[in-house]
Amino acid sequence: MSIIEKAVERLEQLQKATSVPVDNERPAAVEAEPVAQAAPATPAPVASAFADQPGRVEPVIAAPEPVAPVQPEPAPAVQAKARPAPAGNPSKFIEIDLERLQSIGIVTPNAPRSLIGDEFRIIKRPLLRNVQGKGAAAINNANLIMITSSLPGEGKSFSSINLAISMAMELDHTVLLIDADVSRPSVLNILGLPPKKGLMDVLTTPGTQLSDVLLKTNIEKLSLLPAGTPHPRATELLASDVMNNLLEELAERYSDRIIVFDSPPLLVTTESRVLATHMGQIVMVVESNKTTQAAVRQALSTIENCPVKLMLLNKALQSGAGSYGYGYGYGYGYGYGHAPKENA
Repeated sequence: MSIIEKAVERLEQLQKATSVPVDNERPAAVEAEPVAQAAPATPAPVASAFADQPGRVEPVIAAPEPVAPVQPEPAPAVQAKARPAPAGNPSKFIEIDLERLQSIGIVTPNAPRSLIGDEFRIIKRPLLRNVQGKGAAAINNANLIMITSSLPGEGKSFSSINLAISMAMELDHTVLLIDADVSRPSVLNILGLPPKKGLMDVLTTPGTQLSDVLLKTNIEKLSLLPAGTPHPRATELLASDVMNNLLEELAERYSDRIIVFDSPPLLVTTESRVLATHMGQIVMVVESNKTTQAAVRQALSTIENCPVKLMLLNKALQSGAGSYGYGYGYGYGYGYGHAPKENA
């Protein structure tokens, strides 16, 4: 007889020895007996069946041993793995409609090669050479570039956006576009975006950091700093120590970053003249066939202390197959012969 058979036989003998006959006339005793005799079903009597076999373990005979149920993993842990929290602050990321920009004549990184794109490649090249220290002389804060004009309506904001996006398409640079026209901001509006806090809020609200208002975009290397909340003392704020410290941080914190400022017209407000004192390079947009030479000379006289001043002839219509026009109710044109030239 095998060991298992012996064990089964021994268990049967134990069960017979502890069993009580069922008596229909004594239901209470029958109900009480199984509870009182439950102890013999514990593993101790089972182990005695193998007293003559020290060291042997039979899992089949040990089946009556109660098994603790396996607890499932808590639900929150499973959910945390399936739905990880997004990195960063989603409110600081904005989606620019690139197809819309392309339709109104603005350079976009996903567009095929275009005339407007080629022209801004020419326009940005001397600026980038100065940033990289490859110009005729070293320039302090060469990565701070201000785009301005003599009068409103000459296309400075259009030029600022195109130049910033074109520079962001470079492999070695990141770009921050700042709407510094704090009295009449237009950058976010042109990009089809709602107003946001920005430059003025950093200058006027204690505790507000630059990182709190910078906006990442779906153009990989382009960030935005909106003009922010309008303020009646904008000129004084732009000339303040807070602004000086902010510009130093912008210029020095990231050596590969180019900061493009869309500033107010030089002959309309004083903010741009104050801002110009901090710039390494200034591009002045001149509207073809409209802006007078007197206005250009007067505007240039207000920024004569800036080391580099470049001129950009805007809205210069080409004749023949190369002519074209772009949105906002009037045409834009950048002929190949009108790349910015340093003012003599």
